Amino acid sequence: MAHRQRKSADSDPARGGADRTCASCGRRIEWRTKWAGSWDSVKYCSAACRGQGVNATDLRLEETIALLLSARAQDATICPSDAARAIGGEAWRDLMEPARRAARRMVARGELQITQGGTVVDPSTAKGPIRLRRPR
Repeated sequence: MAHRQRKSADSDPARGGADRTCASCGRRIEWRTKWAGSWDSVKYCSAACRGQGVNATDLRLEETIALLLSARAQDATICPSDAARAIGGEAWRDLMEPARRAARRMVARGELQITQGGTVVDPSTAKGPIRLRRPR
């Protein structure tokens, strides 16, 4: 028996539309029934993201990504590790997930695209190695 496919709650215009992204991690926020009365004030996808927020290092990573891309050709890409290495020195590996979060936030603002194998991918579901480029 085939399973019914549920319509994504995120695409329901009565629930805020599909453009809602987490202010911390940049992932798409899925509508939840418990948020029915306060959907307009929801900024974070989880308690972990609410606790994390956006700190100075996160903002610095965003600036570094933009700077690295501006120093390259219009169609060039970078790896999030390039930004992490520029800021973190020998401890750059600790900055890999913050660099990916910074990239997702930039995608949500339309400043960046995330690609895998040269194809633009959804930043909320991308797994594995990614590349960053300016929008075309």
